[in-house]
Amino acid sequence: MTALPLAAPDRWLLRACLWLPLTALLLFFAVPMGFVAWRSLMQDDGGIGFANYVALLDTPGVWQATQNSLVLGLATTAITLLLAFVLAYGMDRTCMRGRRLVATALTLPMLAPSLVLGLGLIFILGRNGIVGKLLDIRPDIYGFSGLLIADVLYALPQAVLILRAALRCADARQYEAAEVLGATPWRQFRDITLPTMRYGLLSAAFVVFTVTITDFGNAVVIGGDFSVLATEIYNQVSGQMRFGIGAVVGLLLLLPAALSVWIERVAAQRQAGIGAESAQPPRPQASRGRDGLYAIACLGIAGAICAVVATVVIAGFIRLWPYRLDLTFKHYDITVSGGYNSLWASLAVSLIVAVVGTGLLFLLAFSLRRLSGWPARLATLLATLPVGVPGLVLGLAYVFAFNQPDLPWGALYGGVFLLAMCNFYHYHTQGYVAMATGLRAVPAQLEEAVTVLGGGVGRLLADVHLPALRVTLLAVAAFLFMRSMVTLSAVIFLVTPELSLSAVTVMRLDEAGFTSQAAAFSTCIMAVVGTVALLLHRLTSARPARAAVK
Repeated sequence: MTALPLAAPDRWLLRACLWLPLTALLLFFAVPMGFVAWRSLMQDDGGIGFANYVALLDTPGVWQATQNSLVLGLATTAITLLLAFVLAYGMDRTCMRGRRLVATALTLPMLAPSLVLGLGLIFILGRNGIVGKLLDIRPDIYGFSGLLIADVLYALPQAVLILRAALRCADARQYEAAEVLGATPWRQFRDITLPTMRYGLLSAAFVVFTVTITDFGNAVVIGGDFSVLATEIYNQVSGQMRFGIGAVVGLLLLLPAALSVWIERVAAQRQAGIGAESAQPPRPQASRGRDGLYAIACLGIAGAICAVVATVVIAGFIRLWPYRLDLTFKHYDITVSGGYNSLWASLAVSLIVAVVGTGLLFLLAFSLRRLSGWPARLATLLATLPVGVPGLVLGLAYVFAFNQPDLPWGALYGGVFLLAMCNFYHYHTQGYVAMATGLRAVPAQLEEAVTVLGGGVGRLLADVHLPALRVTLLAVAAFLFMRSMVTLSAVIFLVTPELSLSAVTVMRLDEAGFTSQAAAFSTCIMAVVGTVALLLHRLTSARPARAAVK
C-alpha cells in the first residue's frame, strides 16, 4: 500500500499512540532496571564500587543456592520434557480417548498461584498428609523432592504447549512418502518426527529451566532447607536488609533467565522456518494398543495434576486435615493476614492491569505497525525485553526506583497503581506478542479502503482495528487479569501491611501455620480466575458461531 501523507492531527495522534506506551515502558521498566544495576554498585558507606560483588564471594549461602538452583533446574527440565513429550504426542498424534480431559487438566496450574501446587503436595505427601495417615508413616516432602514435583507440575502446561506447536509443524506428505518407501513407524519417528521437533524441544527445555530457577512460590512453601536463588534474594532483602547484595543476586538471577529467553527465541525462529505454509498436519490413524497406552499415561499425568489441585480445594472444606474429615466452612472465615482485603485489592489491581495494559499494548502494537527501520526494531526490542526479567528482580527494581519519598514518583510507592504496573510489565512481552500477532491478521485491504476514502488515524482505529481485534483484545485483557491475580514473585517486595495481594496472603497464611485457611483462600482465587477464563471462552466462541450463521 502506498502511504498517503497524513494530516497534522493524524500525525499528532499517531505520535501519541507511539509515545504514550513507550514512555510508560521506559518509566516502569527500563528506569527501574537501571536502578538495580546502580544499586548493586552502591556500597554501605555511600561510595560507588564493587564491594557488593566482592561480598558476594564471601556469602556461601548464595553459591549453595546457585548450585541447588542449577541442579533443580536441570532435573526439572529433564523430567518435564519427558512427560510433556508423552502428553503432546498422545494428544496430537494418537486417537486416544480423553484428550479434552487432559487439555482441561493442563489448564489448572495456570489458574492458581504457583505455591498452590506445593500446598497440595503437602496435603497429600506431607508429614500430616493423607498418604502418611493411611500408611501410618511420616513422609518428608519438604526439600528437593517436593520442590521437584511441584516445579514439574507447574512447568508442564507450558512445555506441552510448545511441543504441540512443534508437532503441528510436520508435513503429512513426509510420512506418506516414508510409508511408500517401507519405513517402519520407529524409523519415521526417528528420521522425521524427532528432527522436526528438535527446536521445539530446545525451546521447551529453556522455558522450563527459566520457570524453575525463577519460581518463588513453590520454593517458599515446600522448599524447606533446600535454598534456591529465588528464596536467597528474598532472604537477603527482606530478612537481612542487605539491599546491595540483593541487587547483585538479582543480576545473577537475571543472567541465566535472559540467556534462556534468547536461546528460546532463536529456537522458536528456527522452528517457525521448518513448517512450510503448504504443510499438511499429519492426521493420526487409530491403533488400539498404542492409543490405549497413551491414554493410560496421559490420563495418569492429568490425574496427578487434578489430584493435587483438587486436594487443595477439598482441604479448604475439611475441619482438620486429615484427621477429622467432616465438612465445614469455618476455614473461609479468615480474619488473620487482613482477611479478604487482599482479594479485593487483587481484583482492583488486576482490573487496572487488564484495562490499562490492554490499551497500552494496543496503542504500541498499532503504532509500531506503522513504524519502520531502526526505530521500529529498537522499540520492538524494548517491548520484548521484560520476558527475560524474573518477577523477583522486577519487584526489587521497583523498590529501588519508587521507594524514594523525596522524589515525585515516590508517591506511587505502596499504592494500587504501582502494583498494577509491576504486574503488567512482568507479562508485557506475552501481551505484546499476542497483540502484534492479532494486528497482522487485520486485512490490509480494509486499511487501504479507509485511507482512500479519506479516513485518518482515528477512523482506522475506530472502524477497522478495534472491531477486527475484538477477540484479541478480550484475550489479552483476560490473560493480564488472570496472571495478575495469581502472581506472587513480582509483588512480594511491594506489598505493605496496609495493602497486600491475594497470592501473598496465601503465602502468609501457610507460613503462619493456617494451611487450611491458605487452601480456602486459594480456592477463592481459583474460583475468580476460573470464572474469567470461562467467560472468555464463552465470549470468544460465541462470535464465530454467530458469524457462521450469518
